[in-house]
Amino acid sequence: MMRNREALGSTPERDLALDCIEAGIAAADPVRAIDESVSLEENRLTIGEASYDLASYAEIVVLGGGNAGGRMASAIEGALGERIDRGRVVTDAPEKTERIEVLPGDHPVPSERGVASTRAMLELADEVGEETLAVVLVSGGGSALMPAPAEGISLSDLQEVTEALLASGAEIGEINAVRKHCSAFKGGGLARRAAPAQVVSLIVSDVIGNDLSTIASGPTAPDGTTFAEAQEVLSRYGIDPPEAIADRLDRGANGKVEETPDAGDPAFDHVDNHVIADGFTALEAVRDLADERGYEPLVLSSSVRGEAREAAKTHVAITEEVQRTGNPIEPPTVICSGGETTVTLRGDGTGGPNQEFALSASLELRESERIALASVDTDGIDGASDAAGAIVDGGTVSDPEFARAALADNDVYPYLEERDGLIETGPTGTNVNDLRVLVVTSPEASR
Repeated sequence: MMRNREALGSTPERDLALDCIEAGIAAADPVRAIDESVSLEENRLTIGEASYDLASYAEIVVLGGGNAGGRMASAIEGALGERIDRGRVVTDAPEKTERIEVLPGDHPVPSERGVASTRAMLELADEVGEETLAVVLVSGGGSALMPAPAEGISLSDLQEVTEALLASGAEIGEINAVRKHCSAFKGGGLARRAAPAQVVSLIVSDVIGNDLSTIASGPTAPDGTTFAEAQEVLSRYGIDPPEAIADRLDRGANGKVEETPDAGDPAFDHVDNHVIADGFTALEAVRDLADERGYEPLVLSSSVRGEAREAAKTHVAITEEVQRTGNPIEPPTVICSGGETTVTLRGDGTGGPNQEFALSASLELRESERIALASVDTDGIDGASDAAGAIVDGGTVSDPEFARAALADNDVYPYLEERDGLIETGPTGTNVNDLRVLVVTSPEASR
């Protein structure tokens, strides 16, 4: 899975941390998730505890997208085969499919080709009817990959406000509150476009708590946010949006533009949403591998958030406590966490939240023995870089002043690259958000 694995593993702790990262990403593979969640027996399609009589439908159409869209399309074809009549899915990690068109998009900033692909997918959604079973594939990254600018808003408007929000340190729910109110299909809009078809969404979640309205900006979920709240987000982070976006939000807040559909909207009368993989899926795999290797596992949380460099200090403090006192767990141990940290951009460098997390941690770990830390975004793309994240240990930083300067300028990528710390996977075909692994062994074990 890792393109540069041989350059990264130089100690038993680093090797195990990398093994755990690979196990976590593999566990969140949509092919595995769909295989475990979806079954077909004659005409009865079962997804979790729900079942659907395929004989009741004139056609099966597949829609949606996200980082995992390609893998999900391939997997659902494997499950349903020729029963699928047609489909269009948008992703940045394409897979070969027979009956579903896999269309290109870009992440984390929306692109012109993403607009064209999303338009084509929505045209198909508009064609479905009451006798259609619409299987919607939803995964993290869908907000950027499937841009559908609302009337009067241009792609450049969306790009500008997206880049500003990403740089502001805003949390994903706040970012998506704005995106949903600038879109023709987010925030329940796809459910509205596909009605009155039976919509069945298979969801790979990259959102803390699996908030359906936030994953890919909730195309098939009711939206609890409003135009006024979108305005508040921009105000809170001091973002001056393009005139077209400001005008739409103002008109919406004053009741002149229809609000996104809430839970009482009839668009959701025939919508079922199924989360088939999330951040805890990856953490469970890490926990199982650690136990198998003879290390005591500890899952800290699947909901870690906040500024990446500050969250890193807390994680290191826990490892220090473990080594020094055996509290809350005796070494050797593997400590893991998930969630989504953020970065407030103050410089003009290259990096991402997981790289900043790793470098900040390595400053705290200096000269620590028998501890390794790996942190990645499970989609394989950390920030706007081509790295998934990074791995560090007590020997990574020998020049703390340069490391601190790299953090201050948000330019950690070149620093970590020079020290063989970057983890490179390329797009993984899934997205269950961040995954962090800390391997802690007692220093006495090496003596």
